[in-house]
Amino acid sequence: MATSTSVPALTPQAASGLREFLVGSLMSETAATRNVILAITNPQFKIDDKARAAIEIAQHIVGVEVQFLHEIAEGAFKMEPRYPNLPTDPKALVAWYDAELPKATQALQKMTPDQLAAVLDFYGAFQFPAVMYVNFAVKHSVHHRGQLATYLRPMGSKVPSIYGGSADEPWQG
Repeated sequence: MATSTSVPALTPQAASGLREFLVGSLMSETAATRNVILAITNPQFKIDDKARAAIEIAQHIVGVEVQFLHEIAEGAFKMEPRYPNLPTDPKALVAWYDAELPKATQALQKMTPDQLAAVLDFYGAFQFPAVMYVNFAVKHSVHHRGQLATYLRPMGSKVPSIYGGSADEPWQG
């Protein structure tokens, strides 16, 4: 695995402002994430034998997002899942997400500007200021939400609006 060669330098003040922007970006994605998870009609549906089941992708999205945000606030990343027994029902999983995500974002909001600007190591692959990893959380969730959205029609579900209308949920403008 290649390692990063340069660390984007951030002042504590800049890191604090970036936190507000990135947490806002994360929060703007959560409605679409919830809607895609709630659209799951067959939690065990797999697009391929090598693929994860729909509910496993949904669990991965919300579990990793909440864990990753807590780990940013704690200043260290851990590979082992913090939440190994997430709900297997889409509605219950969204309820868990709705209860736990505010705690994780609160942990980020409690970080001092100096903590946000402090460089964290991500398994030797990246060394970035802590706040920059919030963007990783956003990208990770969006990536896997896209995977999950591709499962919906083949499982017989309707695709919700994500960034605009879908064939199943036209944009109302």
